[in-house]
Amino acid sequence: MSSSGAGPGARILRAWRSLSGLPGGQWLFSRLVGWMAPYSGTTGAVVRVLEPGRCEVELAERRRVRNHLDSIHAVALVNVGELATGLATLTALPPGARGIIVELGATYEKKARGVVRAECRNAVPRVDGRPIEGLETSIEHRAVAEVRDHEDDVVASVTALWRISPPESG
Repeated sequence: MSSSGAGPGARILRAWRSLSGLPGGQWLFSRLVGWMAPYSGTTGAVVRVLEPGRCEVELAERRRVRNHLDSIHAVALVNVGELATGLATLTALPPGARGIIVELGATYEKKARGVVRAECRNAVPRVDGRPIEGLETSIEHRAVAEVRDHEDDVVASVTALWRISPPESG
């Protein structure tokens, strides 16, 4: 991806807007994200919704993400939840700002089977109630993704603490 003044979130949104409406575009976009962040691509999840501060990622149960209990593995659920928090957070940032996870946790409510959907609705990070466009120092921002099954039951909740940093200088 180019090194223009736009941050990673802006580049991700441009790619989403270019691809998501095409036949197979959501799948192709998801593979592109998996290429940019290889571990995130290991589950084969597909991004279904992406806008600044909101992301929905779908994961279909299949052998490669199953555990010994014939349900979706806990780490696969964390992976898809982290991906949702990351895309929602990064796309909400002002130009040039960057983010990295500094803490990650999950709670599990029930076995996950079939197709699950991780959703993060994430307010644009603010500092003292003001938008962070002029961010001068790093801040921390908590984002939560709920992972729901086909019955709309929460199977897991993934919480990521993101460190948001201003653009690198020089």
